Amino acid sequence: MRQRRRAWLICWASRSHSRGGLKKGRRPFKGHEMIHGPRLENAALAAPLVLFLLALLGFPTLLDIVYSLSEVRFETLRAPNFIGLGNFAAVLTDPEFWQASWFSLKFATLTAGAECLLGLALAIYLAPLLRRHPWLLAILIMPMIVAPAMMGLMYRLVLHEFIGPLPHYLLSWFGDSPGFLTADNVFLTIFVIETLQWTPFALLLFHMAYEAIPGDIREAASVDGTRSWRMLTRIELPLMAPTLAIAFFVRFIDGFRVFDNIWVLTGTGPGGSTTSLSIYIYVTFFRSGDIGKAVAASVILFAAAFAMLWLAARQLRREDA
Repeated sequence: MRQRRRAWLICWASRSHSRGGLKKGRRPFKGHEMIHGPRLENAALAAPLVLFLLALLGFPTLLDIVYSLSEVRFETLRAPNFIGLGNFAAVLTDPEFWQASWFSLKFATLTAGAECLLGLALAIYLAPLLRRHPWLLAILIMPMIVAPAMMGLMYRLVLHEFIGPLPHYLLSWFGDSPGFLTADNVFLTIFVIETLQWTPFALLLFHMAYEAIPGDIREAASVDGTRSWRMLTRIELPLMAPTLAIAFFVRFIDGFRVFDNIWVLTGTGPGGSTTSLSIYIYVTFFRSGDIGKAVAASVILFAAAFAMLWLAARQLRREDA
């Protein structure tokens, strides 16, 4: 019935326009302007989800904004004292905040770069083997299935200075064992652990992108006498560039907000050397009890992450255009 009505209105409008029935200066009639049924139906269907998201995210966001502008502790949760931008000033003038920011930035950049390089090398080197035996890919990605907290706990036991098996065997075989979790070596230790766990993620993405390259392109390049290295650098890597960028960005964001595996493995580290931004917020909130300052730091972290996401989306739109 609705389709008949729509067709009749459009037909009537076209006839009126063809007969010159419209007055000069009047906009031509469009039949779909009177048919608001589908729009209302779509709005009605989307309304429950929108309301649910507003209730789920809107109230906590509003509460975070109020707490970030107030002096709040556990004793005054229901009666925050408004102090304006004092918490933000306290965070931005705190040397520990900048130390944690530098650690997060350095850790995220180095681990994301190492994971992408290793994943790309493995995806290209193992491509013939994985074509013959695809089931091997399931074994190679097993480390990323383990929960990061469990990974941190496992390495904490393995690398323990007194009861860890690795220091024990190194001491037995070579007469010496480095302190893996000391101030001099702790960053390298967590860097290696993070890289070993999440390189399979990059391997999975790059393997799929490498296999998605059309075979006709490789065959045409081979017929033209293109060597393997030149084919990789001039043909395959440019075609894989979007996947490379996405993998690096995803791993950078994950490394920047790292918390669980480092917290379980080293906590804040010797002299606060492994304090990431997430750990800084956690310690400020639960140990210091300064809720307003912790929420302000989380707002700053959210703003920084949102800015990076916006810049990445803008760059992708430019490349698509």
